[in-house]
Amino acid sequence: MTKKVGSTGRFGVRYGRKIRKRVLDIEVRQKQKQTCPYCKKKQVKRIASGIYNCSKCGSKFTSKAYEVA
Repeated sequence: MTKKVGSTGRFGVRYGRKIRKRVLDIEVRQKQKQTCPYCKKKQVKRIASGIYNCSKCGSKFTSKAYEVA
């Protein structure tokens, strides 16, 4: 894993640069903390596809697959 390719280094030279860059952008967005729509704090973590949990107010809710809408 290098700085340039990040977590998509696991694909090597397969699949083409555009697709690997798109996957990298999605993975970076889904792994960072999101803003809670209820308490407005940046404490929301993705549990599964479309399921999120706020560690501040304890609310569990659904939203988009990779990020909170």
